[in-house]
Amino acid sequence: MNDLKPFLERILELEKPWYIREISLDQESWKIDIYLDFKKGGTFSCPLCEGKDRQQRKAYDTVEKTWRHLNLFQYKAYLHARVPRVACPEHGTHLVHVPWAREGSGFTLLFEAFAMSLIKLMPVAATSQIVDEWDTRLWRIAHAYVDKAVEKQDLSSLTALGVDETSRRKGHCYITAFVDLHEKGAVFVTPGKDASTLEAFKDFLETHGGRAENVKDISMDMSPAFIKGAEEHFPEAEITFDKFHVMKLMNKALDEVRRQEQKGNSALKKSRYLWLKNPENLTEDQKETLRKLGGASSNLKVARAWRIKLALQDVFTYDSNWAPYFLDRWHWWASHSRLEPIVSLAKTIKEHRRGILNYSKSKISNGILEGLNSLFKAAAAKARGYRTLRNAITAYYLVASRLELGLPQLCGVTHTI
Repeated sequence: MNDLKPFLERILELEKPWYIREISLDQESWKIDIYLDFKKGGTFSCPLCEGKDRQQRKAYDTVEKTWRHLNLFQYKAYLHARVPRVACPEHGTHLVHVPWAREGSGFTLLFEAFAMSLIKLMPVAATSQIVDEWDTRLWRIAHAYVDKAVEKQDLSSLTALGVDETSRRKGHCYITAFVDLHEKGAVFVTPGKDASTLEAFKDFLETHGGRAENVKDISMDMSPAFIKGAEEHFPEAEITFDKFHVMKLMNKALDEVRRQEQKGNSALKKSRYLWLKNPENLTEDQKETLRKLGGASSNLKVARAWRIKLALQDVFTYDSNWAPYFLDRWHWWASHSRLEPIVSLAKTIKEHRRGILNYSKSKISNGILEGLNSLFKAAAAKARGYRTLRNAITAYYLVASRLELGLPQLCGVTHTI
């Protein structure tokens, strides 16, 4: 086994004064133990001193440490070392940093890089089975790298913001995500879905190079809590009500008309998606059925509601000169439709008129956020939910951000998420 020392020293990229003292193979427990040491007289710098000219000091004493490394063939590999402490006149006595592992971790950097590459692709529970480690230990790795990457963000260029909430598990357990709409990635995730989430983001933004007054546009749904938070903490920003949320409300009202009318008209049974889908997404058979039910001569209430829906979709295609005119025409039509769900929606649209019309100028929406939320929910479904709030937030960053994790490159894998 000792013949492997030079080879493994190159693989581990050990530098003086570190070297491999001994290698031990235990075939019964499928384990390889690699014992590292430093040469007599080796010197080290204080981990708290800064700058290139840090003074080198001899070891004051040593502490035995062990780290799990990447498997060597079919064997689990462990590194063992007596890690020196140095006595610094300015900072006192501290354990030095070793080049192969993160401070405080029981794993090598390469093991963590491999684990993180798996965690981004599959649930932590599945990763734990592959690497044969407790999932709680793997979550600690994920938390450490994600937390550090989140704190290193520079948000000085953030001007367009998307805000949306999503549930982290069944029930009323919500997290709110904030997305840089230009960079198309989540920059901040926090518990809850009330006005305080906007305050929390403002504090985070201003401690990471950004300024609240630089945020000129915010896309959100019509949540009163979000509106209140945005107006209070981002007074310079124009609020754009997400067009996908507006159309979701329209579809909800349309479907309510259909359900009410269906009670007395069996022809409408199983027709729900004919009215809710965009016409271009229907099959030829569905289009033919829709022409029969919703043609211009149709007296069906749901057909009228459907035409009102199409008119509202058209409002979002006009520029800022024409959008107000067509939205007002739509409002008059909807409010006089004598369809109770549509009349109620018309009232809501009027109350949020300015934010809806802002889309014609800002052209921003939460489409990106909806996609990121879908990725998070898919990951949560695979993981069968997350046991803790912190796990859920870390998972959201892993699937929906563009953070630089700062892990060593592993087999051509880069670690931007």
